[in-house]
Amino acid sequence: MKGHITIYPRTTEKAYGMSKNNVYVFDVPVAANKQEIVAAVEKKYDVKVARIKTLVQNGKAKRMSRGKRNQPVTINVKDLKKAYVMLAEGSTIKVFEEVAEQPAVKAKKEKK
Repeated sequence: MKGHITIYPRTTEKAYGMSKNNVYVFDVPVAANKQEIVAAVEKKYDVKVARIKTLVQNGKAKRMSRGKRNQPVTINVKDLKKAYVMLAEGSTIKVFEEVAEQPAVKAKKEKK
């Protein structure tokens, strides 16, 4: 795969917990290799990648019925590739920005 690849940060509870340990999870194209993923992360977020692990989840087969008289149909879900990216010391990505607490709104002045 040549050229620009599109990466999306994975926003799950597990990914949020891993981000506290400086490991970020991204959804990447199945055909992308590790070097392309590292280049895309470094370019998009302006960080230094220390280590990367990838895995491919095979798409499951789902069965569904299309009415009473028709035969059941099997549909295959697409495969999904995840990249676990560990950043170098001092680098962070603001994927899960924590909302700062806003000061309480002052009560309206009572009319006299």
